[in-house]
Amino acid sequence: MSSTRKSQHSGEDFLPWIVPGAAFLVGTLFFGAWLGGTAGAAVSGAGWDPPPFGLATMSTLVKDGPAAVWPTASAGAVAAGMATVFGAVVAVVVVLVLLVRGRTAGPSGLAGRKELAGLLPKGAERRARELRPALAKQGKITADDTGNLLGNLEPSGPELRSSYEDVELDLMAPRAGKSTGIAVPRVLRARGSVLLTSNKADVYSVTRAERERVGRVWTFDPQGIAHSPRTLWWDMLADASTIEGARRLAGHFVGAVNDDATRRDFWISAAQNTLTALFHAAQRGGRQIGEVLAWLADPADRTPVDLLRDAGMAALADQLQGTMQGAVETRDGIYETARQCVACLLDPAIAAWVTPDPDLPQFLPDRHVLSNDTLYLLSKDGGGSAAGVIAAAADSVLRAGVVAAERMGGRLEPPMTAVLDEAANVCRISDLPDLYSHFGSRGINIVTLLQSYRQGARVWGEAGMDALWSAATIKLLGAGLDDADFVEKISRLVGEHDVSTVSWSKGKEGRSRSTSYRLERILPADRIRALPKGTALLLATGVKPALVRLRPWYAEPGADRIATAAQAEVKAITARAAEGITTR
Repeated sequence: MSSTRKSQHSGEDFLPWIVPGAAFLVGTLFFGAWLGGTAGAAVSGAGWDPPPFGLATMSTLVKDGPAAVWPTASAGAVAAGMATVFGAVVAVVVVLVLLVRGRTAGPSGLAGRKELAGLLPKGAERRARELRPALAKQGKITADDTGNLLGNLEPSGPELRSSYEDVELDLMAPRAGKSTGIAVPRVLRARGSVLLTSNKADVYSVTRAERERVGRVWTFDPQGIAHSPRTLWWDMLADASTIEGARRLAGHFVGAVNDDATRRDFWISAAQNTLTALFHAAQRGGRQIGEVLAWLADPADRTPVDLLRDAGMAALADQLQGTMQGAVETRDGIYETARQCVACLLDPAIAAWVTPDPDLPQFLPDRHVLSNDTLYLLSKDGGGSAAGVIAAAADSVLRAGVVAAERMGGRLEPPMTAVLDEAANVCRISDLPDLYSHFGSRGINIVTLLQSYRQGARVWGEAGMDALWSAATIKLLGAGLDDADFVEKISRLVGEHDVSTVSWSKGKEGRSRSTSYRLERILPADRIRALPKGTALLLATGVKPALVRLRPWYAEPGADRIATAAQAEVKAITARAAEGITTR
């Protein structure tokens, strides 16, 4: 007959330790009473005269009480001395238990301090000095100069930081801490220029005042997310000076209305070709976006063809002319698709942000990436959104960062921070997965925030999302991931560990004990799905997975000042919104 159970639940495993444990406990109690009684007697005036530390003294103490051991001392003083020593011992034991429990709590098999040495403060500082020559000769450097704060290693720290060479992908459900624990801290702690995309004003309202303390704030808010007045204009067509740039610009508008980048039918592809030609013609001919919309409204207008020929772009001109002279049904279908792609620009309030205005400063991406300024790109989701414009602006800044890095010897200094919040909704850069790892090597610290893996797959396709996942050197998976297939995949990726099982057998010769091992998931899928809010599973390249606790901005030093400024900003947004409603 045999019984089997996990060793951690078997009381019989502790039988051999009962006698030594009891002896240790009795000895500890006697030592505390001996030391405390002697100290109490000394304090009461009887002098330091410890009795012999042995079994006889212990027996006398148990049978006859403290008075028999310290006959010349006050009983109250002896009792007080014992209580003091016992209290100190209990306090020390509690602290040690908490420390041991803190270091060992959590699922076994996940990374600890040793495996995460490169992300700990000393390792992060060493990497920062290697990557950033400007820090190599400095004495003491601030923690934020060493890398991005990821959070604290569960359950009791220390803090973990990625380097500014890392690129990050974060997957979390709504209200799981993306804004408070990732987006806001990244913006507040940034060392150089900042780019933020969002479909809400929460990160903007918390960080704007703080970013104004270190540089200029540019707010690109064509749809009134923060009801910010127009204080800038950006020459969107400047990026269309080359055919490649014009195609990328057209691709941003196509991507904003095409739900799956991998499914591009004839009309979508033809519309992108047409928009490429029209954008390039407008840029080379010194025209504005309003004239591009006029050309789309009248497919027979030959002006863009003539402008392309005048610019020496004969092949592109011939292609556009071929579209214009094709079958009426085909031509109108292509032009109508193109009109739908740029429909947001029909709104004068949106078009004004990308149209030259001599009364307002011009936002220049190539200057922005070399500054400590902040650019907020805000847009709504869904139909009529300015997502195409936002994606084009974000792409322009990122590419300007790459060019600037190449001119600086390969890497931006200080690093640029790009937080693409709600990237699948308002910042659909079609080739983002292909560019991701390249950004890290150029000193562009990019963070993409998505609600789920499937959300990214809908935008970039399964292959594109797989490429983005592979390129990201830091991945944070937070609370609320409900995709069963993806969570199961992560559970397998985290791996398995050995779990010991104790077996007891009864026979003629008595009981025998044996231990066997079996593999068990470190984090089952249901546990990953049920990660508490504010925690995240960290997957870093070359390191075992770890569990971290995010550090929200409101729990950090200086949060009171930031919160006060954020409340003032929210009131200002509310006032501007009310004023706008009244005006309409």
